[in-house]
Amino acid sequence: MAKDKELAAEDKKAAKSKESSKNSGGISKWFKDLKLELKKVVWPDKKTVINNSIVVFAAMLAFAAYTFVLDKGFLWLFQFAISGKK
Repeated sequence: MAKDKELAAEDKKAAKSKESSKNSGGISKWFKDLKLELKKVVWPDKKTVINNSIVVFAAMLAFAAYTFVLDKGFLWLFQFAISGKK
């Protein structure tokens, strides 16, 4: 709850600074805004990252196996067509 109030106060400060200095600030303003935006990000916990990584790895393996089987199937089909065996 306190963090939400803190973020709301920072948002108000950022809005005021944006209004007062729209054309000034340059790179330092960009970094300040970047810092404010990164504070708003909800970063995933370690368990979520691990679970998502496992899902991505499993999907990658499944698509690789599917591509392998499809490739071998087409190879067999073309070799059968070229050899003319019945």
